[in-house]
Amino acid sequence: MSLQSPPAATAAADLPPGPGAGLPPGAELNQGSAASPSAEEGGEDEEEEEEEGEKEKEREKLPPIPSASSAAAGGLERGAKNQFSTFSNFITTINQKKEGIGNRNSPTQLVIPNIKNVRDLPPICLDVRQKQRISIDTLPQELKAPIPPEPSLPIRTKTVKDFQDDVEKAKSSGDWKAVHDFYSTTFDSFLEINAAFKKDTNSPFNTIEDSGINAKFVNVVYDALLNTPQDVQKSVLKGIINGLLQEWKGPRTKDDLRAYCILLQNPQFSNTSTYVIYAHLLRQIAALTEADHHFLVHWSKKISQRRFKQLVDRLLQFISLRLFPAKPEEFPPMVKCTWWIPSATKVLALFNAANSLISPSIISYTDFYNSTLDHIDLMEEYHNWQCYGNSHRFSFCQYPFIISIAAKKVIIQRDSEQQMISIARQSLVDKVSRRQKPDMNMLFLNVKVRRTHLVSDSLDELARKKADLKKKLKVTFVGEAGLDMGGLTKEWFLLLIRQIFHPDYGMFTYHKDSHCHWFSSFKCDNYSEFRLVGALMGLAVYNSITLDIRFPPCCYKKLLSPPIVPCDHNTLVGICDVTLDDLFQIMPELAHGLSELLSYEGNVEEDFYSTFQVFQEEFGVIKSYNLKPNGDKIPVTNQNRKEYVQLYVDFLLNKSIYKQFAAFYYGFHSVCASYALLLLRPEEVEILVCGSPELDMSALQRSTQYEGYQKTDLTIRYFWDVVLGFSLDLQKKLLHFATGSDRVPVGGMADLNFKISKSETSTNWLPVAHTCFNQLCLPPYKNKKELKQKLIIGISNAEGFGLE
Repeated sequence: MSLQSPPAATAAADLPPGPGAGLPPGAELNQGSAASPSAEEGGEDEEEEEEEGEKEKEREKLPPIPSASSAAAGGLERGAKNQFSTFSNFITTINQKKEGIGNRNSPTQLVIPNIKNVRDLPPICLDVRQKQRISIDTLPQELKAPIPPEPSLPIRTKTVKDFQDDVEKAKSSGDWKAVHDFYSTTFDSFLEINAAFKKDTNSPFNTIEDSGINAKFVNVVYDALLNTPQDVQKSVLKGIINGLLQEWKGPRTKDDLRAYCILLQNPQFSNTSTYVIYAHLLRQIAALTEADHHFLVHWSKKISQRRFKQLVDRLLQFISLRLFPAKPEEFPPMVKCTWWIPSATKVLALFNAANSLISPSIISYTDFYNSTLDHIDLMEEYHNWQCYGNSHRFSFCQYPFIISIAAKKVIIQRDSEQQMISIARQSLVDKVSRRQKPDMNMLFLNVKVRRTHLVSDSLDELARKKADLKKKLKVTFVGEAGLDMGGLTKEWFLLLIRQIFHPDYGMFTYHKDSHCHWFSSFKCDNYSEFRLVGALMGLAVYNSITLDIRFPPCCYKKLLSPPIVPCDHNTLVGICDVTLDDLFQIMPELAHGLSELLSYEGNVEEDFYSTFQVFQEEFGVIKSYNLKPNGDKIPVTNQNRKEYVQLYVDFLLNKSIYKQFAAFYYGFHSVCASYALLLLRPEEVEILVCGSPELDMSALQRSTQYEGYQKTDLTIRYFWDVVLGFSLDLQKKLLHFATGSDRVPVGGMADLNFKISKSETSTNWLPVAHTCFNQLCLPPYKNKKELKQKLIIGISNAEGFGLE
């Protein structure tokens, strides 16, 4: 499979529509000088008709409008049943007043941004096919592009206290004039927004560290807005329209960026009646330069967690309602506003970038998931992305952070199925072309193993059948009659994982403090067994099997470094940037010691007397390794201790286990080589392999199947009363006892196909589990106390898979 470089973008379908596009009849935006007030219209009708022809010609020459005046009007007229039902009336007044001003004074020509700002949108989410996720922080701290001079701001002296006093007076007296005047003035233009909310109007605030926005004042003003009368709220929307209609004179100033940052936080945009205005705001922000995006990203990371989450949710809601509108008549036809969703997604990418710049992140990466996308044609999105990459044909796969893990699993499974079918078909064609009789077994990856030689037989089978790894897996245990309907496959995985990860086997070291396994650094002649483990993980993902493996998150980060196997076999694989935090997840005691070294206030060289060396015990022999050339002669000092710690961590997690992990990497990718992997975060790969740690026993109760029991039977009711009252630890033990893993598949508890069967044995017996079939055999205990006692004994004394 290969991706071709996309042709030069000429897809007009993805370009924003021309003037008035996406608006209802009568809502087109007048681009020239707008009409005079209605009182003056009567005597000027003939002149206007003559000018209209010229305006229409001029309109044809103009590129799409990134502003929202009449678009907003149209959208709000369609939302007549909402709170802004009469908004269309004052939109007309705006246009009339603008024309009046234009006729009395020199006309103000609306300058449209260069069409390149719309066509060549900045690479907010770089080509994920090359593992180039957005890296805003790699740009220089201060970009050297010339900064346009900031226009002088009006002087506004109102403080938070003054505003709050005005609101309280208005609530008590019913006179909202002062509040109305403040809102209408403040949001009338970008300059006024800065005059009101800039911390110091005399300071430029041209750095990424400080946006210069008085966040407290912005929050207070917006918190009060939705509780004001409708005319006040309408005045804000009117002002935003005026701001979006401002002329674009070259690059945007930092004051403009501040205004965009403030306007994005407007809570009015949660209402669908304002979506047309919101769409044009998002369009302008998406079309900014990469340098401007750099500032917006860094400024956004300073927003409080609650408000940051509100901004993200608002954008996700906008995308969802545009895809599946509750009232389609509220919005322009989809074909006329194809730019809405791309613009919103690109702005969402800025917030995702801001979220990734901070550790820990502001919100969880899962908060960017849009579950609405689970209901669209994901494979069409995936194929568009494969064919067109990150060209001007939009695909959600260009922005994988918005696609949920459940949706990504669907993409990976269907991509896997297509590959399985393709390879099976090719095998069939080859067989027929050689005039040989087709055999159904050739359509599967048939693995035959002896229980007594499980690892060696599995290794031989997978090595011998490399070409069949992407076929459907079927397992046979030699000397045993049985048809593999899924149970034998799962048993093979469980037994193999249990044996390979046993400490006596020596491939992996179990760390009790972190409850995880890590690669043994012992040198050996053959690393094929590490390749087998990687292939097992790949087969598990490929065949939708959840494994009970305890690798740290760092392992999955290395597994995606790079996500596509390089063509040049000399290229290093499985090497990634590692930090002390990564070491904490594996060897917390050692990581704590290194952390203490970094914070030590005494003389490091004299007190620790260490050099740039690492000492490791291998088969009872202590060996030393230099962390850098002549490291044994370089003392660790206060000045170079950071370098020492970084080299130490890199040695433990990268260099000392390179051959082991490289074999593991190639084994995994020998099965899972797919562009779909490029959509995944390391955390998501872990969930696909091991399942999710989030348990929902109520969901398990709803999806459980019964054999010999009814869900209303007394024993079953006792069982669920006991289980739902268990601590999380006991619930995990139960799940591990019944399924072989204490984690949940990506699809949730329903995907476990959990079954409770009636055991026709004495109630003195403990419950029995068939982990290969996720089945629990439960005797008909007489009372809840007895059931609870026997169940706890059973699940607490069962031998686990994949644990020490």
